[in-house]
Amino acid sequence: MILAVDTSLGTALALIDDDGTRLSDASAADPLGHAEVIGDLLVRAISGTGRGEIGHVVAGMGPGPFTGLRIGIAAARAFALGRGIPVIPVPSHLAAALTAIERDAVSGPFAIVTDARRREVAVTVFDGTDADGIPLVTVDTRLVPSADADEHLGGVRRIDVATLSAVDLARVGARAVAAGRTLAGDEPLYLRHPDVTVPGAPKKVGR
Repeated sequence: MILAVDTSLGTALALIDDDGTRLSDASAADPLGHAEVIGDLLVRAISGTGRGEIGHVVAGMGPGPFTGLRIGIAAARAFALGRGIPVIPVPSHLAAALTAIERDAVSGPFAIVTDARRREVAVTVFDGTDADGIPLVTVDTRLVPSADADEHLGGVRRIDVATLSAVDLARVGARAVAAGRTLAGDEPLYLRHPDVTVPGAPKKVGR
């Protein structure tokens, strides 16, 4: 079984069987309350399965806000460490793209667009899936002013996403594992530096 955790938008967790069948999922749409709900959602996602051992944890790596992403990734890593199983990092937009392709039957080039706050959006362009069934990225994720997004896309179909399917995130991760592929590094895709920075050394006061 594969557990998926994502906090790039709201908070979403899911458990799938090795063949990609959904076993359970739990989510909350609030884009700010990750820390308050993730523990309860994790319990809901993994309780009552009784069908075998969880072998991998898929972590959604963003794009997303700094604090929100850190909460989900930390939870995924802590769960994996406790079970002694690997973490599979997956860009979150791949899950939204898989939903568009396999649930909504979107064909041809399209863009996944998510709110990046501060009047900006995160945009990734896809076109179908590759030989491993993983959504094919044709233009890497970029941060674009919301007012300029349509011009940036140049006519490519736009799909605005407010919530993410952790089930589809898990399915992307499962396909990556089966193909022996790494889809993302260990560093989250923030696209923007955090507001809080480490203060510099105190200034010396002359006498």
